[in-house]
Amino acid sequence: MAKNQNQGQIAEHSARRYLEQRGLTFVEQNVRYRFGEIDIVMKDGSDWVFVEVKYRSPSQYGGAVNALSQAQTLRIRKAASHYIQINRIDAICRFDVVAVDPDAMQWIRDAF
Repeated sequence: MAKNQNQGQIAEHSARRYLEQRGLTFVEQNVRYRFGEIDIVMKDGSDWVFVEVKYRSPSQYGGAVNALSQAQTLRIRKAASHYIQINRIDAICRFDVVAVDPDAMQWIRDAF
């Protein structure tokens, strides 16, 4: 478990740097509520971006791109909705995924 957590933290850090290099602004990371978690919150201009980072080895269960289930997207949406409400955000929001494999990184805008 500790190895997977460490790989997940490394993947999140790499994803954050990757998005910052592409012009997004970091807001917050690892936002946790009892009903869901947001890996990274960023801004793209005036738009708010809720980022889910998925790490998988390329051959493990179809790689990182295929690692997000419908139940996970529902939990992320609930967490983001709560975040928007408590922070009184009145702006366009979107959900992105950064899929991190050992040899590549893929940024999927408006993933769900």
